[in-house]
Amino acid sequence: MPARNVLKELSRYKIGTFADIIYRNALLYPDNEAFVYGKKRVTFSQFNVRVNRLIHALHDMGVKKGGVIGILSWNCLEYADIYGAAMKGGFIASPFNPRLKANELDYIINYSEANTLFVGAGLLEMVNSLRPRLPRVENYISLEGAASGLVDYDDLLASHRRQEPVVNIDEDDPLCIIYTSGTTGIPRGALYTQRCFVDDSRTLSIDMCLQAGDRRVQITPLFHIAGNSHFRSSLYTAGCNILLKTFDPAAALKIIQEERATHIDFVPTHLAAILNLPDLDKYDISSVKFLWYGGSPMPLEVMKKGVKVFGPVLAQGYGQSESGPAISHLSREDHDVLDRPEAEQKKLTSAGRPDIGVHVRIVDDEGKDVAPGEVGEIIVRSQHIMVEYWRKPEDTQTTVRDGWLYTGDMGYCDEQGYIYIADRKKDMIISGGENIYPREVEEVIQRHPAVLEVAVIGVPDPYWVERVHAVVVAKKEARATAEEIIAFCKVHLAGYKTPKSVDFVAALPRNPTGKILKRELRETYRAKAVGGT
Repeated sequence: MPARNVLKELSRYKIGTFADIIYRNALLYPDNEAFVYGKKRVTFSQFNVRVNRLIHALHDMGVKKGGVIGILSWNCLEYADIYGAAMKGGFIASPFNPRLKANELDYIINYSEANTLFVGAGLLEMVNSLRPRLPRVENYISLEGAASGLVDYDDLLASHRRQEPVVNIDEDDPLCIIYTSGTTGIPRGALYTQRCFVDDSRTLSIDMCLQAGDRRVQITPLFHIAGNSHFRSSLYTAGCNILLKTFDPAAALKIIQEERATHIDFVPTHLAAILNLPDLDKYDISSVKFLWYGGSPMPLEVMKKGVKVFGPVLAQGYGQSESGPAISHLSREDHDVLDRPEAEQKKLTSAGRPDIGVHVRIVDDEGKDVAPGEVGEIIVRSQHIMVEYWRKPEDTQTTVRDGWLYTGDMGYCDEQGYIYIADRKKDMIISGGENIYPREVEEVIQRHPAVLEVAVIGVPDPYWVERVHAVVVAKKEARATAEEIIAFCKVHLAGYKTPKSVDFVAALPRNPTGKILKRELRETYRAKAVGGT
């Protein structure tokens, strides 16, 4: 029997695609662990076979290259397979946030044009209630267990062949739709190609010093651009992803200890929860060499304690759903200033400097560059920004101009190129790493019969960093309590969008044209937080 020519086999798929990466890992690192999920362990060779079986199954179900496959699930092993099938089979992965309410999912699944929907555990009842309203979805597949009326995922894989699929994958093939919300609260899908995701993964791999064999604890959800990017950057470098379904601080530390994890990704809320554990010292976390955080600003005191506990391993990334996400990062070396004068510590409040392969400018309303220290809009150019908003050409033209992505984030830079965020995308709230648009929340509260008008803002919170806070003006003779407003929102909104606090006032501050001055409201509540009143 002739010897296997691995080098010849390596040329099967086009360079610059994740089809090439998945096959390369299977050939060069066949017995290395690719994924760990609970008691399940999958090598790169096994992952390649699982992906192949799923591609053949989808073909037999009538899903063609370019077809949209929807995923409604928390993190699980099957999620990795589905992303892999999109990468290698030419499908467009469309991950949905399982926190969304039925009416929100109804809109976003139809907007995606998905013809297949993978449904995770605990979400079957909601999906079954939606099925009559999802005319485009032809195939429903259950994950992590059989379910009545759905195709069982394990049976699907077991009944299909393992051979390499015959699919021509190109760098410019669409690969994934990542959802964000506009200022109106209507979801928009940022479309990415193979080329975009490979370029962004290369950038993050450099930022995080990733190597083959590194072991990452994947806490951030795979439906989010951050979780998606962490997943594929480890895949890109033949590292292992240890998948956690949801975040629990003690469970995360136990996994770090047992798996000898080298990399972990947090939003500041996660780190704060871990640092508040009373028995933190009993865990061995000495294997961690990179603790990456993002999603919202890191409180300085949390950062200092994090460095004390984990060592000099913290680094920060800044990006957004439309940017790929890599825009800039604050390196581990940048964090090594906690014992230096306050002036040198200022960079800790920045979003770092532009990533390799990313150009960043800060411009005024006319698109002209502002001087260092002056606030303007942050705009970005790279090979991994989104191609377009899915099925929204007008929004695309407004957001991407002459190759530059207009982020809507306001900020300034210093003379060394460090970027400082002065204000976020319009009035967006970032709570626990999740983006929340106040107008969407306001529109729900406005429907309450006792409410005359409302303004929703983010206010400082020791755990969430920001919490959603509603300032309400009630109608004359009407009565309502904060608890009633919050309960009303819980019926119509995802839990993380629901206000955690409500105040009633006689009137909202306005400018001479009648516009509500949200900045003034925010300053008032932040002053109260600082003053402790």
